[in-house]
Amino acid sequence: MRPLSPEEAALWARVTASITPLSREAAATKSQPQPAPEPQAKPVQSPAKPKGRVPPPRPVTSAPVRRATIHGNLDSHWERRLKNGNFAVDRTLDLHGMNLTQAYEALDLALERAIAAGDRLLLLVTGHHRPGEPPVQRGKIRAAVHDWLAVSRHAERIAAVRSAHRRHGGGGSLYLILRR
Repeated sequence: MRPLSPEEAALWARVTASITPLSREAAATKSQPQPAPEPQAKPVQSPAKPKGRVPPPRPVTSAPVRRATIHGNLDSHWERRLKNGNFAVDRTLDLHGMNLTQAYEALDLALERAIAAGDRLLLLVTGHHRPGEPPVQRGKIRAAVHDWLAVSRHAERIAAVRSAHRRHGGGGSLYLILRR
């Protein structure tokens, strides 16, 4: 940190003198040694002020980004239908036999096509997670899918992600519900 200039130190002293403590107890004053002023090489000039009326800066606001979520964003009608498996799947994507790169590209392409076609429900078959020590390395795609969906360019179009019903693959599959 650089030491305060004499002007800055005077301004800081005025600011601290105008502060009232929030607590009801008397504030203990601490004496801080003032740094010795350093000689300046040349005076700093303030930037030239623009002529005319200058509009105030606009506040920075960003629209909330909707992300694929596991919970929420669905009404009770959808929840009942998903729980019972009583609906037709618009599109199915099976990721069996793919590596992580191929699976990510296939998922991105399937989402693009489903959105373009106006599909509402996508069944994503990832396979069951099979824990185990190497060389048994399974379940990598299943573990990465939620992260992929959250950072996907189509994330704002995904209303919810749910585990699939047994008749659609159970724990090895997911439903992706797309927004209209």
